Amino acid sequence: MTRRSARLIRAAAFGLLLAAGSLFATTPAAAVRSAQRTDRAPSLPDRLTDAEFWTLVSDISEPGGYFQIADNYTSNELEIGRVFTMLRDAGVHSGAYLGVGPEQNFTYIAAIHPAMAFIVDIRRQAVMQHLMYKALFEVSKDRAEFISLLFSKPRPDGLDESTAIQKIWSAFAPVATDPAAMSRNKALIVDRLTKAHGFTFTESESAELESVIDAFAEYGPSISTRGAAGGRAAGNNATFEDLTGWSTDGTGEPRSFLATEDDFRYVKGLHEKNLIVPVSGDFGGPKAIRAIGTYLKRQGGTVSAFYVSNVEQYLFQDRKERAFYDNVAALPVTDASVFIRPYSLRQYRSAEGSLCPIAGFLDAVAHGRVQTNYDSLSCVGR
Repeated sequence: MTRRSARLIRAAAFGLLLAAGSLFATTPAAAVRSAQRTDRAPSLPDRLTDAEFWTLVSDISEPGGYFQIADNYTSNELEIGRVFTMLRDAGVHSGAYLGVGPEQNFTYIAAIHPAMAFIVDIRRQAVMQHLMYKALFEVSKDRAEFISLLFSKPRPDGLDESTAIQKIWSAFAPVATDPAAMSRNKALIVDRLTKAHGFTFTESESAELESVIDAFAEYGPSISTRGAAGGRAAGNNATFEDLTGWSTDGTGEPRSFLATEDDFRYVKGLHEKNLIVPVSGDFGGPKAIRAIGTYLKRQGGTVSAFYVSNVEQYLFQDRKERAFYDNVAALPVTDASVFIRPYSLRQYRSAEGSLCPIAGFLDAVAHGRVQTNYDSLSCVGR
């Protein structure tokens, strides 16, 4: 059998699964009840082969689309430290994690310890950025090496697994970017993805991957959402260093996927087992989220958390919010499944709205009680 024939057979089989999955997407409330009654397979996979991983990335993805921020290199949500501890305290754990955007997903994954994760972003560049991260997690033995490779800065002496994250960042502060290391690291990432894993990229995707790698080396730890250096501050000026070293919880403790070696290793372990799957998709689109729902139902998995950032704001502006909520209704959830909305903390200082029960919210949608983005941020139906 040729590779092309094998791909066609896999695509046809996946198409049948998608068609079967559409049976679950009637009304949000009905879909939740149906998902809860569905007979389940034993568990989500312990590991995906490279071929299985790449089939999921390819078959679930929609074509890359437009977002107002073309180069979304980092989050700007310093609330993640508080949300990290809120997730732990609320017992949100295991299952499947869904999210959007760049590195903040790793912090929520470190907090929740899901069995599997899907990161859905409308921009194809986001997929390439997450594949860059995948390669770096796999080859880095610890946090300091991860930072060294990501920013092409030689590793300072004296850093080990017990070093506090803020001390790690302080040690890297005077270290200049090494152009020779930048070239080696770029080759390392590309070879890891294309040779070790056998992933294939279009010319455009290869250019996007190279652009992302260059941006992190050029801007360094001060890289922010749109690339330009910011400073240790809230809002759009938050940098990668801020988000991983100075986003604290209510006790003042830094919380991120780089805060401790255990947090880093959990995310690294999922990457090594191909269990963090980045896909390009529109939250209000026809395919990606529903396809994830179909896959999870077939595997017997349920969603523990869905991090939506502030995407709903744009969905309401474009009048696509109902399409999104219909898509979410196709996901298998339980009474413990939550939306993660950090903007509830920022805009309305609502801790309750930050972790919003999905099932109850979908019921409010079905009964016409969700009309604005404020309704989502305040978690109508809680």
